[in-house]
Amino acid sequence: MIDVNIKTIPHQDQRYDTAGDYIIGAISGDGHTRAIELIYVSEIGNHDYEFLVAVHELIEWYLTERRGIKETDIMAFDVDHPDLDDPGNDPAAPYHREHMFATEIEKMLCAEMGLDWNVYYKAFDGLEYK
Repeated sequence: MIDVNIKTIPHQDQRYDTAGDYIIGAISGDGHTRAIELIYVSEIGNHDYEFLVAVHELIEWYLTERRGIKETDIMAFDVDHPDLDDPGNDPAAPYHREHMFATEIEKMLCAEMGLDWNVYYKAFDGLEYK
């Protein structure tokens, strides 16, 4: 099983202007190297919101990994479309299906937590990327 590490980081430390990101990495120890999934969530000052982003990223990553969609292709699409508010919503995104499924789970979890989706979603508009 792969190790998953989820961290909140300052938004400006993301690889690009995104609230959540995932990267496959590797760690070595005891003569063995094992895969590790790193999920980075932009600090927003609200643990519930950060949790929701982390769940979205975990689901999206696992589905894209299962379906053979390369993380480099996902990042390239995102970086090439800075004009899009949420590149995964674009049907041309290589991970559109997985992103939309993760978003539906995120919305259900948001409702279960008694949070307003629109307020949650707009909270990330205030993040500024360097």
